[in-house]
Amino acid sequence: MALQMHQLAGPDDATKTVNFWLDQGVDNFKAYMFITPAELSAAVTAAHKRGAKVTGHLCSIGFREAAALGIDDLEHGLLVDTEFFPWKKPGECPNTARDLDFYGKLELQAGVHDMILDLVKRHVAVTSTLPVFEMGVPGRPAMQQRVLDALSPDARSAVLSNKVSASDQAAIRRRYNADVSPWPAAFKKEMEFEYEFSKAGGLLLAGLDPTGMGGVIAGFGDQREVELLVEAGFTPLEAIHIATANGAQFLGEADHIGTIAPGKQADLVVIKGDPSKKIDDIENVETVFKDGIGYDSQKLIDSVRGVVGSR
Repeated sequence: MALQMHQLAGPDDATKTVNFWLDQGVDNFKAYMFITPAELSAAVTAAHKRGAKVTGHLCSIGFREAAALGIDDLEHGLLVDTEFFPWKKPGECPNTARDLDFYGKLELQAGVHDMILDLVKRHVAVTSTLPVFEMGVPGRPAMQQRVLDALSPDARSAVLSNKVSASDQAAIRRRYNADVSPWPAAFKKEMEFEYEFSKAGGLLLAGLDPTGMGGVIAGFGDQREVELLVEAGFTPLEAIHIATANGAQFLGEADHIGTIAPGKQADLVVIKGDPSKKIDDIENVETVFKDGIGYDSQKLIDSVRGVVGSR
């Protein structure tokens, strides 16, 4: 449990909490792992009454159950959906760390396919956070120097130490009771799930999370997300569309952000290269335009050199 989160005391508390924060100007909510079905239902109902949306990083509640309760978005994808564990008890979050290999062995054409169709039917979006999962896969990604340069000394040491641990076969045997890491198969399955969800008509979004061993940071991590979507099977233009237009659509802001068109808000990046043909070029940002003002990308990066993770 994250200490800064309010732990709900029941459905009535969920309703009060949502309405309190709506009164403060909050416009969207995120439910977390241990929320009960009754609390989620109450939170969704209260939020929807006032035009707000609810997303969730769930564990105690499976994706199909959350969709039936009216949730708008599901964070992180298949690797946090516990509904397929035979040992899961209703309303409880099982210990999934030691059973990570279960995800890698799931057949998408069985229950997972039915879950995808249910989410699509109920218009529930899914947020992809592939860079976070990639950090747990031994041998990838190679830590980019630009990421290491941005991190504070303590954060950099912690990330590098965690990456070594992720590749330590002895540590893998202790944690997962397996001779090899279950992460490569699980990561591949997550990619397959996201591709199938999108191709079935689901609204796939692109995002990050302040986890990933501390080695996934805003901006650089968002670019890596787009690159990984291409690795998952999307064309470069499809991946860019997921990371831009789809987010605007989900937020109900597509009329003025998300794509380039006359009359829309001109928040743009100028890139050296052509990411529609070579997706790696998405990292070559020269200028960032925000509210019509251009900012030198390199100067922005230099301004946070050695401080990310320290505050």
